[in-house]
Amino acid sequence: MDLCSGADITLKVGTEQAASASSFEIIVPPGYDVGAHVHARQEELFYILEGELDLFAFEPVTRTAENWRIWQSHTGAQVFRGGPGSLMFVPPGCPHAFANPGTTPARMFFQAAPAGHEGYFEELLALLKRGGSPDPEVIAALRKRYDIEQLTPLIPGQGFPQS
Repeated sequence: MDLCSGADITLKVGTEQAASASSFEIIVPPGYDVGAHVHARQEELFYILEGELDLFAFEPVTRTAENWRIWQSHTGAQVFRGGPGSLMFVPPGCPHAFANPGTTPARMFFQAAPAGHEGYFEELLALLKRGGSPDPEVIAALRKRYDIEQLTPLIPGQGFPQS
């Protein structure tokens, strides 16, 4: 699935092959920030293959509506910058995010369980291909259908429509 120039999501294993999880290879463009979010039922795994990503997976002392990069956990954990070989596992109910702070794309392996997250990517792609800024209410409804509670804004970065 090509999410505009520079952003690419390749489904490796989906619901047609497995019930337990969907697996993807994702190219994360410079400046992209998925925004902090949480899933009530879904667990995820992120493994960086190339480049660097800012990552976090913990409940912060205070959830703020902006800038998850300054969040800190009750135990002192903070956002970290991961490079090739870095792995982040996210259990259900755990706030998390990733962003590409660099000037070049990053590449990661991403797995979501249970299987079916490809449906979210397909619907999101259709909305982004329309051009302009997608209707926030439509995006919110899409996220709700796929067990995503968005805590901070998604920032598209280079390669995504910017209006």
